[in-house]
Amino acid sequence: MGFTDLATEAGLTTLNGWLQTRSYIVGHVPSQADVTTYKAISGAPDAGKYPHAARWYKHIDSYQNDFSGLPGDASADVSSYGSEAATSAAHPAAAPDAGEEEEEEEVDLFGSSDEEVDEEKEALTKKRLEEYAAKKAGKTKPAAKSIVTMEVKPWDDTTDMTELEKNVRAIEKDGLVWGASTLVAVGFGIKKLQINLVVEDDKISLDELQQEIEGDEDHVQSTDIAAMQKL
Repeated sequence: MGFTDLATEAGLTTLNGWLQTRSYIVGHVPSQADVTTYKAISGAPDAGKYPHAARWYKHIDSYQNDFSGLPGDASADVSSYGSEAATSAAHPAAAPDAGEEEEEEEVDLFGSSDEEVDEEKEALTKKRLEEYAAKKAGKTKPAAKSIVTMEVKPWDDTTDMTELEKNVRAIEKDGLVWGASTLVAVGFGIKKLQINLVVEDDKISLDELQQEIEGDEDHVQSTDIAAMQKL
C-alpha cells in the first residue's frame, strides 16, 4: 500500500516520514514520481509539522516549468509510491539498496529543515527591521525651540520707545516669532523695552539677532537676554 490521500494530515505524515531519509520519492534525481506526488498535494506542507515534506515540496516546485522533461512514468497513480514494496515493484531499477540509503542519509542535498527555518526567521527579522527603519525615517522630528525674554535699552529718557519697538519688530526671520512686550522703568525717567520672542534653535542665532537690533544706533544702546527656556 502506497500513499493515500495526501490532502489529509495522515497522508502528509506518511509522506513526511517517507522523505525523512530520502531526497526524492524514487531514486536520486527528480522524476515523474515526484511530479505525481507533488500534484496530489493541495499546497505547500507546513514546515513546522512536516519539515521533510516541506523541504521536498519547495525543491520540486522549482521544477514546475520543466515537469514534462523529468524522467519516469507520468501516468502512474500516486498510490504506486510510498512503500518499499510498491515502489520496488513499480520501479525496480530505482529502488535504493541499504548501502545507497545509508549514503543518502549522510549527504543532505538541500540542507536540514532547521537551516531553512533559521533562514526564514532571519529574512523575517531583516524585513521587520527595514520596515521599522523606513517608518522611523518618515517621521519628522519637531524643531527645537526656545522662549526668550530680551531687554532692549535706549540711550536716555528722550529716546522714542515706540519707534524703538517698531524697529525691533520690523526684523523678520524664518524661525523667529515676536511676542508680548512691556516698558520697564530703570530710573531717571528711562524705560527699557522687555520683549518676548520664540526662536527655532537651528535657525536663529541670538547673538546675531542682538547685533542686528543694536544696529539701530539712533535708539538702541544695548541688549541683554533676561531669560530663556526650552519649549
